[in-house]
Amino acid sequence: TMKGLVAKATTDIVAPPERVWNALTDPAAIKQYYFGTTLESSWKPGTPITFKGVWQGRAYEDTGVIMNFDPPRMLAYTHFSPLMGKPDKPENHHLVTITLEPSKKGTRVTLEQDNNDSEEARSRSQKNWEMMLSGLKKVVEEH
Repeated sequence: TMKGLVAKATTDIVAPPERVWNALTDPAAIKQYYFGTTLESSWKPGTPITFKGVWQGRAYEDTGVIMNFDPPRMLAYTHFSPLMGKPDKPENHHLVTITLEPSKKGTRVTLEQDNNDSEEARSRSQKNWEMMLSGLKKVVEEH
């Protein structure tokens, strides 16, 4: 279950869920819309996921664990970023859940990220996820 303040972003993509799912889980596609991050994961529940890249001039390596992998419906993983300046403890981890549903246009994508510690953090997270989802939409619809 999600805890703390939840950031939520939604987009409609003119493509079937399978195409959207491929873009969500293909590292080459991910690099194009997820702020240039290099993602590594076997996508098996209980196994690690890592995000490496440079954000606003600072190198980062974020970590997490795959919690749910249900193609082409739901992907969930925990996420911890050392750039937040907090210790790597469960209470400082986020849960990110991405849900795909068939819609009139093609696919509705909903992303939720929990455990934001203030309204300001929630709103900042939400803006970042909205940017990420609009990038995902562009990548899928242009191919």
